[in-house]
Amino acid sequence: MTIKVLLVDDQPLVRAALQMVISEASDLELVGEAGSGGEAVRMAQDLRPDVVVMDLRMPGMDGIEATRRIVGSAGHTRILVLTTFDDDDNVYGALRAGACGFLVKDMALDDILDAIRVVAAGDALLAPTVTRRLIEEFARRPQPASLPRVPKGLTARETEVLSLVGRGRSNTEIAADLHITVATVKTYVSRLLSKLDARDRVQLVIIAYDAGLVPAPKAI
Repeated sequence: MTIKVLLVDDQPLVRAALQMVISEASDLELVGEAGSGGEAVRMAQDLRPDVVVMDLRMPGMDGIEATRRIVGSAGHTRILVLTTFDDDDNVYGALRAGACGFLVKDMALDDILDAIRVVAAGDALLAPTVTRRLIEEFARRPQPASLPRVPKGLTARETEVLSLVGRGRSNTEIAADLHITVATVKTYVSRLLSKLDARDRVQLVIIAYDAGLVPAPKAI
C-alpha cells in the first residue's frame, strides 16, 4: 500500500531534497507541496494525505496552528514535524497540537523516510534531541504541590503502566519492571489509548506528565 505524503516547508531547497528521495521510494507517493501553513491546511483537506511532513517556522500561519487544524479536520492524516531544532522552542506546542512525530532537519534523508513509514503505521516517533527538549520543558515547570491527578477510570496497574510510559520506557522495559509479558504490556497500552482517548504513545507521555505521574527532572 502506497503512503501518500504532503510536504510543507517554506524553503524550496528542503522540499526539493525530500521530493527527490520520496520519488525514489516505491512505497511513498508525494501528492503535494505547500510553502505555508494556510496552504497546507487547504491541501490536506483536498488531498487527504496519510502523512504531512510539517515545518514549524513559516510566514503567516505557523506549523503548530496548521497541525492543529489538520488534525482536527483531516481524519486519518498524521503529522510528522521536521524542523531546525536550534531555532524552534515549540516542541511541546507541536505535540499538543497533535503531531505524532518530531524530527530535526540534520537527520539523514533515509531516516526521515523511515520516520514517515513509522508514523503512517500509527506509531509515534521522537528524535532523541527532541525527547530531551520535551523533558526540559517539563523541568522548567514548578513541581505540583498536590498529589498526582490520576485520570479517572484507570486501574492501579494501568496507572503504573502510564507512569512508566511517561518515563520513556519501552514495552520490553515495562514488562521487565513489572514482571509481566510484553504482550500484557501491549494490552495495557491499548487500554490506556482507548480510555484516555489518546492518539498515540506521545499523547500518553503528555498525559502522564500533566497528571503529575512523572516527576520532572531538576533543571541543571
